[in-house]
Amino acid sequence: MLRRRNLLTTLLIVLPWALLLTLWHQYPATRYLILLRKETDENATAKARFNGTSPLREEGLPSCNWQQASGVAPKVIQNYVYSRPPPWSDTLPTIFVITPTYTRSVQKAELTRLANTFLHVQNLHWVVVEDSPRRTNLVSNLLEKAGLNFTHLNVESPQSLKISGHRIPSHKPRGTLQRNLGLHWLRDSFNNTQPPEGVVYFADDDNTYSLELFEEMRYTRRVSVWPVAFVGGLRYESPIVSPAGKVVGWKVVFDPNRPFAIDMAGFAVSIRLILERPQATFKLEGVKGGYQESSLLKDLVTMDGLEPKAANCTKVLVWHTRTERPVLANEGKNGFSDLRMEV
Repeated sequence: MLRRRNLLTTLLIVLPWALLLTLWHQYPATRYLILLRKETDENATAKARFNGTSPLREEGLPSCNWQQASGVAPKVIQNYVYSRPPPWSDTLPTIFVITPTYTRSVQKAELTRLANTFLHVQNLHWVVVEDSPRRTNLVSNLLEKAGLNFTHLNVESPQSLKISGHRIPSHKPRGTLQRNLGLHWLRDSFNNTQPPEGVVYFADDDNTYSLELFEEMRYTRRVSVWPVAFVGGLRYESPIVSPAGKVVGWKVVFDPNRPFAIDMAGFAVSIRLILERPQATFKLEGVKGGYQESSLLKDLVTMDGLEPKAANCTKVLVWHTRTERPVLANEGKNGFSDLRMEV
């Protein structure tokens, strides 16, 4: 009888605890504690951010720097300079990009977009050549703040070739003197020194470039080529590549009989080849629109020497885009125009 009473007592003690443990695992109380812990962690993180500390830093781990807000006036950054370009490599071929540019309402926007692309390309040197009698402050300041390796040049085109706010006829060559000055700078810079491994690319400031394109061109032996989108009235123009991987023609509509029926954005040249052929330049006199590329390439390479890139010219990695000209009809009315504001 005594043993049965002890067994009953033990059962009455254990049973409530067993029920509590069961409810503990099945009822949302556990979820409540998890939410409570999460809320506590979030509050700690928010507090750390406000006080300029970090939970990671308190544990000895690296963390982001938060500006202190308690009792300290916020710091206003006056001069912002990019600091994101990849580190320079002594073993990677250099890409020299020559960009002609001219003063217009969207110039800064175009160059900013292009600089933001180049910031992601390792071992890139940007040669910007203005169509201007002098180097402008707008372009100078932009290049100084871009965080890129650059050279800033200028040469003014004849008045008959200047690009104004209106579209000029396509038969007039554009950027010829500027590209030639960029080539002259390269030849002069490496006249008495061993040239680096690398390529020369002519990148207009209104195009759009895939980062993949620069890695495709980087190891060019002589002249590499690839498709370009939105040119010649087509979705894209492209070299025609044979099954053997050789360029045998051009998929174009506009004057397919050109020696090199290719857009300026569709090829890159080895810098050593540029230095070996000092006579190779873009011709200005007696050259029709669409023949600028041929006027340079015919002194550098033959069709058989072209190197198709972009998966044998089956991928588009550059687009001949144009920024829409802004409507400024209200400028100068009721004091809205302020020429001191750089746009």
